[in-house]
Amino acid sequence: MKPRDMGTLFDECAARRPHTVVVLDRPFDIAPERGTTFTVPQLADLVQEAAGWLHAAGVRAGERVAVVKRNHYDYNLLACAAVRLGAVPALLSGHLPDATLEILLKRLDPAVLVSDRPLARHYARRVLSLGDGDLTLDDVRGTRAPSPARRHDDDPLVINHTSGTTGPPKLVVHTTRTLVKRLARFESNRLPVVGTRRDDVVANASSYAHGRTFCWTGSVFCLEPRKIVILSSPDSARAVLGAHPPTTVEALPCAYVHWQSLASADDNPFRSVRLYLSTYDAMHPPAMRTLLNASEHKRPLWIQGWGQTETGPLTFRFLTRQAAARETTARSLGRPVPGKTRLRVVDPVTFEPVPRGAPGLVLARTKARCAGYVGEQDRWRAKTSGPWWNTGDMGVLTATGGVLLLDREVDIVPGLSCLEVEDFVEDRLPEVVECVVLGSAGRLPIPVLVTGDGRLDRERWRSVAAVLPALAPPHVLTWDEVPRTGTGKVRRLELLTRLVGKAERHGTGRWT
Repeated sequence: MKPRDMGTLFDECAARRPHTVVVLDRPFDIAPERGTTFTVPQLADLVQEAAGWLHAAGVRAGERVAVVKRNHYDYNLLACAAVRLGAVPALLSGHLPDATLEILLKRLDPAVLVSDRPLARHYARRVLSLGDGDLTLDDVRGTRAPSPARRHDDDPLVINHTSGTTGPPKLVVHTTRTLVKRLARFESNRLPVVGTRRDDVVANASSYAHGRTFCWTGSVFCLEPRKIVILSSPDSARAVLGAHPPTTVEALPCAYVHWQSLASADDNPFRSVRLYLSTYDAMHPPAMRTLLNASEHKRPLWIQGWGQTETGPLTFRFLTRQAAARETTARSLGRPVPGKTRLRVVDPVTFEPVPRGAPGLVLARTKARCAGYVGEQDRWRAKTSGPWWNTGDMGVLTATGGVLLLDREVDIVPGLSCLEVEDFVEDRLPEVVECVVLGSAGRLPIPVLVTGDGRLDRERWRSVAAVLPALAPPHVLTWDEVPRTGTGKVRRLELLTRLVGKAERHGTGRWT
């Protein structure tokens, strides 16, 4: 089965009488009384009910529905319910600060805001509260939804935001053609080795407001695995994955970093994993090695995907245990998706192609490119060059057609790859959970070292720093002291500003 309409996806899957069981680490925020285990028909019923709630709250075809709440998979159920009504869901991470939410909600001007946060009333024409409020779920339960609405393949389908590591996120508009037909349908193929099987236990630990999980929803339920395990927090992995050992895992890079100690423990829940998948951000080799070694499968495989909210996946690379043991960098992004994406590297000033092996700005060509940015269409047009999309990343196209990432253009430091230094430090100092190198004009690059207790052996650091380019003295912080996005990415500009005050960067930031 291939996904066709996200508004009726669960109905169509339920009609096939699938054997899939969905297990949650905690009840849905929109249905706390229904427990943590669902069948696909029960999810289909919940989507229909939610469509009735939204309709009773005033949502009509063509209008926008914003959702801001705690992280959980019911983001995607609410999105499907809005699509069923012909509306356009806009999913905003609950990690966003109020000031950023105000900016995004003003751009969206939603007819209804579904939220568990006490946001100002003027952000939406109506607020449907998941807690206390003038209009709550209890006020709209029992309302029958109208028949599913249909939309053109090129009409707006869903709005997701980018990570927002350098400022307010962009609001990315995808259509049925770009997200369902170009991305989800491709993923719903039963590919050998890397595809989802009917006997798989599929685990996902993600940020469910982001576009990746909406696309994943369109493919994974069509593939009918035996079980789908949803983690709203990486912290629930020990209990939930211990009770439901997965065979495939997709998670945020920050989740894999947190799971390294769990993977080394006696009650390691990753013994049956045959396939890991990471997206969103670079994965440094130590975490990949640890998770691959935690599996007792004969040949576990790691798929590292690179892409953007605006484009979907652009490249993939595959690592076995042996390949991960040899790997020293997170900068190798693999090759373009065959038949789906093309890449070129150009001079950032002239936009003329540079020779293979030379650094430059990475452009991508894909039919899955988003339709625009809400309220910032000029910004979207500035990142397009005919069919080519400016990723804003600096990289190298290798002789074999692979991509070697250097840095985001906005984060560049002349003569240095921050990512390369980060790789080196994390590989040499296992106690460093994460290394972040920040560049600021007129200063030496600043290393930020994240450790479990915020402490570091300075002698060990000096031995590593001795073979690196000149760096400023390190700042040693704990994980929670570092500002992050909903996907766990470091808000580099905010962190730099906290450490040194107003900071001038080397990059132009023109394509963020």
